[in-house]
This record gives sequence, C-alpha cells and structure tokens, in this order.
Amino acid sequence: MSERAPLPPAEFVDWLRREGASRYHDRHLVHQLMHQGKLSKPQLQQWVLNRYYYQTRIPIKDALIVSKSEDPAFRRAWIRRIHDHDGDAPGEGGLALWLRLAEGVGLSRAEVEGLGSVLPGVKFACDGYVSLVRERSLLEAVASSLTEFFAPDLMSRRIQAWQEHYPWVDPEMLAYFRARVPRAKRDSEEAIAFVVAHATTFELQERCVAALIRKTEILWHLLDCVQAAYIPGPSEVA
Repeated sequence: MSERAPLPPAEFVDWLRREGASRYHDRHLVHQLMHQGKLSKPQLQQWVLNRYYYQTRIPIKDALIVSKSEDPAFRRAWIRRIHDHDGDAPGEGGLALWLRLAEGVGLSRAEVEGLGSVLPGVKFACDGYVSLVRERSLLEAVASSLTEFFAPDLMSRRIQAWQEHYPWVDPEMLAYFRARVPRAKRDSEEAIAFVVAHATTFELQERCVAALIRKTEILWHLLDCVQAAYIPGPSEVA
C-alpha cells in the first residue's frame, strides 16, 4: 500500500466526487432512455419491480453499519436511515412509497413485495452490496454510501422527466423521489463528514474511494441486468 501523506480534506472530497460522478448510474443507457421518455410502460414497470429489491437491501445494510459502530452518537444518527426506509409504522417510509410507485405504474403490489419476479442478476448485485458492507470496515461501509452525493440531482431530473414523458403515472406516486432529494443531501453530508474525519491516512482514503467505486459498479450491474432482459440494444432503440 502507498505510504503517501493523506490528501487534504478538500482534495480527498474532490477525489471521491470525481470517481463517483464518472461512474454514477445516471450515465447508464436505462436511465438515459428513461429520462428521454423512451421506455415503454412494461420496461418502466420492470425497472420499478427490480429496483425495489435494491430498496429492500438498504435498511439491511444500514443495520449492519449501525452494528459496526461503538459510538452511540453515530448509531443514533445513522439509525434514522432505517426509519426513513422502514417507517415508524406499517405503510410509512421509503419502502411503502416505492410500493405506491409500483402501483402507480400498474404493477401488482403483491408481486413486487413478494420479490419472486426479480431478476437473479439483480439479486446477486444487491446482495453483493450487503456483503460489501458486512465484510468491510465501518469507514469503508460508510464511504460506499456516498453515491448519495449524486442522488438529489438524479431524483430532481427524474421527477421532471416522469411528469413530462409518463403523464399516465399519477404525480402523487412520485413521492419517493421527492422525499429522497432533501434526505440524500442530508445523508451524504453526514457521511462525507464521517469519512473525512476518519480517513486519516492515504491508505484509508484509497480504501474509501475503492468502496465507493464498488458501490457504483453494483448499481450499474443492476441496470445492466434490466437492460439485458427487457430493453433492446442501442442500435435497436428508436
């Protein structure tokens, strides 16, 4: 491993942003077609259905992150993310909002929630994220969440694109995307503060960047699976 001195905080954050932005899944063909209004209703449905499996992994990986920390203050702050997704009561939280989205695109809530129609490759990728968090250090696990840096802009573009190109979806069903804009901004700010404070050597900074890159690969692979199963190649797209 390198014996270089650690980068100053601003340079480290810039490194994380560059690596994440260059690999973020907003560049994937599935998202490009979605935002151009070029996905058919069945294709949009399959993205919603398969992406729900990723949503179900988020509170699990966050519970693993909480379990890694000896700091009560950190645990109190991070456990909020679990409540954000699971809610404080049945029918609340991000998972419930995603199921509303599924109903809004014409899917059966029972089918989506049952997970039986999720592509095997999607399950493999998303379970890989849980494994990454379980197996890596607390610092690396937190760093892997920094894809949230880029989520607010993506969610804002997605809301606009869906309202413009998919008017058959009730705007109220886009509540998940709207809720994620401020929450992802808040969560990413907390996570980057933790990572900057605890990545005190260049080796640790490298590990944080590697964890973030691995997370972007997982998100990209999820979309690769959806594209391969349901969306023609670029040359066949009108």
